[in-house]
Amino acid sequence: MSASSAEVTVVLRKAGRTKISYPATLLSDDGTGVSVRAGWAGAGTRDFGFVRFEPGDVFTEHYWRNRWYAVKEVRAGDGELKGWYCDVTRPAEMGGGELVVEDLDLDLWVSADGSTILRLDEDEFAASGIADRDPEAARHAVQALDELELLAARGQLPFA
Repeated sequence: MSASSAEVTVVLRKAGRTKISYPATLLSDDGTGVSVRAGWAGAGTRDFGFVRFEPGDVFTEHYWRNRWYAVKEVRAGDGELKGWYCDVTRPAEMGGGELVVEDLDLDLWVSADGSTILRLDEDEFAASGIADRDPEAARHAVQALDELELLAARGQLPFA
């Protein structure tokens, strides 16, 4: 289903609490995948060292109801591609005007030219205790990060 002008709220949860929520424009929802577009929702500029997210940046975000990750294409306000920020999450849930995902700590950054692929926050993941608390989710999370890294290294969609 195409829903080119519907507004939704993206809700990113972590450890049972809302980490951040922000408005987004629903671009598509085919029953499995959901794509939205949103401006940078952070306060001010966030410099990660390998990329800066700042006011004016535009995120085209792709979520799936059957995958354990989300892929966010990041563009500067002038349209220049910065790269892709990938969150390892539980599969997305959509309802009541909200797109809800639970962050599982692991992340992947892929630069615009694909030359830099960085696995992020593996220490946070290990410290979270999820491997003991929910070993099945931990297994899915590690598999999702490995899959994202492989897709990025091969330059396969959505990293083309």
